[in-house]
Amino acid sequence: MNFVVTARKWRPARFEDVIGQEHITTTLKNAIKNKRIAHAFIFAGPRGVGKTTTARILAKSLNCLSPVDAEPCNECEMCRSFDSSQSLDIIEIDGASNRRIDEIRTLRESVKYAPTKGKYKVYIIDEVHMLTTESFNALLKTLEEPPEHTIFIFATTDVHKVPLTIISRCQRFDFRRIEMHAIKNLLKKIAEEEKIDIDDQSLTIIAKKADGALRDAESLFDQIASYSEGKVESSTLSTMLNLIDDEVYFQISDSIINKNFAAAFEVTKQVFDKGWNFIDFTNGLIEHFRNILTVVVTGKTELIESAEIYLERYFAYRGKYSESDLLRILSFLNKTFQELRYAVNQRLKIEVSLSHLIGLEKAISIKEALEKLDDLKRRLNSQGEVKESKNMYAAPTFFQPEENQGKSFNEPKPDIRNFNKDSFSAANYSAQDLTTKWKSFVKSVNQEKLVVGSALSNLQFLGSAGSNLNVSTNDPSIKSILEQNKKYLDGKVNDFFGGQYQINQQENPETQINFINNSGSRVNNANGKVNSDLINAIINELGGEELE
Repeated sequence: MNFVVTARKWRPARFEDVIGQEHITTTLKNAIKNKRIAHAFIFAGPRGVGKTTTARILAKSLNCLSPVDAEPCNECEMCRSFDSSQSLDIIEIDGASNRRIDEIRTLRESVKYAPTKGKYKVYIIDEVHMLTTESFNALLKTLEEPPEHTIFIFATTDVHKVPLTIISRCQRFDFRRIEMHAIKNLLKKIAEEEKIDIDDQSLTIIAKKADGALRDAESLFDQIASYSEGKVESSTLSTMLNLIDDEVYFQISDSIINKNFAAAFEVTKQVFDKGWNFIDFTNGLIEHFRNILTVVVTGKTELIESAEIYLERYFAYRGKYSESDLLRILSFLNKTFQELRYAVNQRLKIEVSLSHLIGLEKAISIKEALEKLDDLKRRLNSQGEVKESKNMYAAPTFFQPEENQGKSFNEPKPDIRNFNKDSFSAANYSAQDLTTKWKSFVKSVNQEKLVVGSALSNLQFLGSAGSNLNVSTNDPSIKSILEQNKKYLDGKVNDFFGGQYQINQQENPETQINFINNSGSRVNNANGKVNSDLINAIINELGGEELE
């Protein structure tokens, strides 16, 4: 007996055997059971996913003499005659070879005749998009009102080329690409039946190469089975198809972590020596880092199409790469991919690009940078060594007590290491000195936290009472800012005034009228409008504009 290719030998004969198209086969079976059969169908989708196969099963089911649960029995006279291509009631037409209007006129005439033995006369037109415009127009009336015994089934890979007037007269079914694990499971089953030894990595390579088309996978399987003589190994398969080894990609991702610049030249030499395409290599590297990003973001490997032996290695990258790092890497690789097409020396381009990639430093978010900077400021201030400047890059100014400010730098300065903050109590100040000290405190806060300092500038300082530094405002926005930064202000007051003191907000009827605040700006707390200093501070910190 002559050899029959796997795609034909293992072609599904029942709806339940069709892989990856359950949304279509279930609908068709229910339509047959409920006798809601349309007069025209159009099956659209990529190549090799079961469009023509499903059309044949549907045609057999409609004419089967003893169907079982809307499935063809494949044993009756009608099923056997169709399988042997002897049925006169199921006509298959190649749209590419019968695209002219003369063939469509002949088809239109034959539609009138009743089926010979079956219930329906079924016309299956494959690659229907190849028909000419005139042919489609000639088919319109017949397709809209065919005889009761006639059913049309169209199959196409380019449904957008089919006129809308044809599509609107049909029930449309869109076929999906078949998932990689479904292709692997079927190939594994076929290999067991055919007594072929094949490992999971080889099945993964075949399934990825097929790109969702089962027929392509089965054709490639036949080719590999002939080459390997009954035992398929991934190394042999990679050599036969000249595929890029995944280990190369892991070598690059490990080198970025270890900052191994030599790997850029070693990998490039390996790609060049084995004759791998540099564009395919870059595309594979993009997919590799996409897989790492998937693991880092989701914490799972279910969304990765790779062999089982590599899934654990991808999972191990959690914590070694951040999302921002991977996005920068993918952006860089996409740019390299575009530039590589026009590069005169692709090997040099890859070497330089991989060196840049390995040299990328880890990214840090603005939030993290600000938190680290604030932490550094707090540690320096707590040691009494540095007084902050508005410019973070400015040279530090040594801390001076209030009474020494404005004096010559040549004058002796107190030893900050022997400074006793407890001796500086708010009770030791006169009312005038305390007001001066409060202004200095507000200025210091303003240098560290602009919004908080501006909010303090809009307070009316009422003096001290025991452990309280009394202030007054009726502005709810200022109150909110002070409450949100209470912990910071308590520590700042303690460091600045000495002892356990805190800011105490009081209601003061006098603040219901206009007054001049510490910074010299006018505030109208009666109507709740904050002065321009606070508004400008918030805009400078967060961006935006003032609206009336």
